Amino acid sequence: MKFPELDRDKLRILPLSDRKNKTRIEDDHVPVDAKPVALSEHGEKVMSGLIKKVQEARDADKPVMIAFGAHSIKNGLALVLIDLMERGLITHLATNGAGIIHDWEFAFQGESSEDVKNYVDEGQFGIWDETGFNINLAIVVGAYEGKGYGESVGAVIENEGVDIPTESFLKAQIKDLLESDPSAVAAAADLLSVVHKFDLHAGFMEIPHPYKQYSAQAAAYRLSIPFTSHPMIGHDIIYNHPMNHGAAIGRTALTDFLRYAHNVSQLDGGVYMSIGSAVMSPMVFEKSLSMAQNLHLQNGDHIDNHYMVIVDLAESQWDWNNDGEPPIDNPAYYLRYCKTFSRMGGKMDYVCADNRDFLLHLSQGLVK
Repeated sequence: MKFPELDRDKLRILPLSDRKNKTRIEDDHVPVDAKPVALSEHGEKVMSGLIKKVQEARDADKPVMIAFGAHSIKNGLALVLIDLMERGLITHLATNGAGIIHDWEFAFQGESSEDVKNYVDEGQFGIWDETGFNINLAIVVGAYEGKGYGESVGAVIENEGVDIPTESFLKAQIKDLLESDPSAVAAAADLLSVVHKFDLHAGFMEIPHPYKQYSAQAAAYRLSIPFTSHPMIGHDIIYNHPMNHGAAIGRTALTDFLRYAHNVSQLDGGVYMSIGSAVMSPMVFEKSLSMAQNLHLQNGDHIDNHYMVIVDLAESQWDWNNDGEPPIDNPAYYLRYCKTFSRMGGKMDYVCADNRDFLLHLSQGLVK
């Protein structure tokens, strides 16, 4: 049975320049030398140990991964993340779909963060042309090129545009690959449909990003550091645009998940930080670590020496290190980001802190 679906082609899509934004990156970014608010006594103790662990991990060529929610980008922390990457102190960044969008919007127009309540009431939340068109185009082209989700968007920002093949070339490629590589055929077919539907001209399509110095994705692409995105269908405003292709989202997001899982599999002796991500980070981590343990156990090994620091604004009265998992009738049991990571072996510390203060303390405390 075919159930009715909403027709996105009928939406009134307005130019992004019409949108009022809450954040201007030139005014609201966090400088790498900004003075952070002091952490709690517990936070200072964890930070001291974390700095040592990060330096040890990098000296041993072990991963140092940071997964974060979109607010780390909305709060203007891209320059701090870029500094950590440029100094070789971070080997992997991971975020959700919203983190990708805010980073792109800052790079494209220098502003982001719309008034959700008012724009939903006006039937306009997330229905902006340039954001939906360009990010989805980047992902469709990236899927065709074999890139990951974050890599696809980072490449468009850094290169300030995207290469569009001709329709005739795509049609010939689909025919040639039909039997040998059906997966590549599907990606080419998606791109062909976009080229045809939106009448895209072959060649390099210029998309200026005058504020790309503020883009963590662009920096990761430039530095060849994985920047992975772990979205959920329908969670992000790019799904509102007719350019959106679920197959391309799935293809690039799966590539990112497997790249993320590979680095988790190398995490023995490494460091994992989860900052302000209550759902995405713990969920993808536990599946990745399970797969990693499966592979290690087949070789007679086990991942045990990984250090995890979990950061959020919510206070936790439970001592996860000494008291284990709280009982199901205790509210602490429902702090997903604490509970999940406490089950992941290794060592976990939880810090109640603002993401700006935490990342500034980390960046300024690391000397390598």
